[in-house]
Amino acid sequence: MFYKTTVKDHIRVSPELFGVSTKEAVIKMIKKKYDGYISPEIGIVIDVSDVKKIEDGTVIPGDGASFYSSEFELVTYKPEMQEVVLGRIKDITDFGAFINIGPIEGMIHVSQTMDDFVSFGKDGVLNGKESKRSLKGGDRCRARMIAVSFKDVNNPKLGLTMRQPWLGKFEWMEEDKNKPKKAK
Repeated sequence: MFYKTTVKDHIRVSPELFGVSTKEAVIKMIKKKYDGYISPEIGIVIDVSDVKKIEDGTVIPGDGASFYSSEFELVTYKPEMQEVVLGRIKDITDFGAFINIGPIEGMIHVSQTMDDFVSFGKDGVLNGKESKRSLKGGDRCRARMIAVSFKDVNNPKLGLTMRQPWLGKFEWMEEDKNKPKKAK
């Protein structure tokens, strides 16, 4: 889920930025500090959307830089359990598929790709034995988040499934929608 998150922090502005406006210098340093930042609390930082407050700067002896207590908004992505996401298959392996869901990628284990016996083809495609469905790199899919781990903060792990109604490759959903309904 994407969020706007308000953060308060002391931002160090190096002396070479003293010639530009304080707001411009603080924004530049916030972007530098938070670019690629990942934490379990706020998720993955995408960008700085607004600086709400910048207090007077303080120079620390021996450093030469100025520190500004600031309040700013970050656009973040925080993966959440049971969240339905749209993405594109980036890579296929014999154990599953990697899906790009924007600022991060997740993994769909081979057992979670479809309701069928799935085999890995020599051409890098996952094939369903009875359904004759296939999944390959570049396919657009809808999946549900079933595991989120920030154990390694620099490399969060996301597990997804496509084995539920209205999930999977877009073409599969169209096929399912157009199938005649079974009589009870």
